[in-house]
Amino acid sequence: MNLPSLRQRIDAIDRRLLRLLAARAALAIRVGRMKRARGLPIFDPRREANILRRVARENSGPLSRAAIQRIFRAILRESRKVESTALRD
Repeated sequence: MNLPSLRQRIDAIDRRLLRLLAARAALAIRVGRMKRARGLPIFDPRREANILRRVARENSGPLSRAAIQRIFRAILRESRKVESTALRD
């Protein structure tokens, strides 16, 4: 396989990642609305710790456990922002 075809495959994966992240954010908005209705806080440290443990355990490489957790911490941080936005609607 040559460099342009490898890059095309990466671009296709990036598009899939964007769609998945958008779907996750849409669910986070729904979660935020449910939390608001129930008077729950946006930040749930136990839930986030469970997610970070799960993704580290399910990671099969080649990214390290620490790298996966950094990526998911960023996803969780942005999800909290989206959830907070839902609370203002």
